[in-house]
Amino acid sequence: MTNVAIPPRMNMSVVAPRIFRAVLALDAAAREGLDQVLVELVQIRASQINRCAYCIDYHTGDARRAGESEARIHQLSAWQESSLYTAKERAALALTEAVTLLPQGVEDEVYDEAARHFDDKELARLIALIFTVNAWNRMNVTTRKTPGTE
Repeated sequence: MTNVAIPPRMNMSVVAPRIFRAVLALDAAAREGLDQVLVELVQIRASQINRCAYCIDYHTGDARRAGESEARIHQLSAWQESSLYTAKERAALALTEAVTLLPQGVEDEVYDEAARHFDDKELARLIALIFTVNAWNRMNVTTRKTPGTE
């Protein structure tokens, strides 16, 4: 099997550094107070949906460094059928899918279940985390950022 080189279109951190730094700052603010493993699960799941190879690679590595197991990483794309995730994680993943697939809407049941597991500040951060990873995904897919590059 040979790898196919997909050339990047641009480097946003070089071409638009203020925009890049603004997204970094939003990302940092969204993570505050949230469990690091949960953050990575959310970011991997959104990246899977958005087919962002760079972010899947990046956040899978971060999840491993945060102590996440290989089994939970591998089963994340089928989390609904897996018994490896807590009720809180399941609520966060359901909200991640609803916000990422926004044209389908965010059902009251999905939002309410997340609100049962997260206080208002945590829920606000979780929502911000989800829309931030979606921004990263869109930036990286559009510019063809390659896994393993900085």
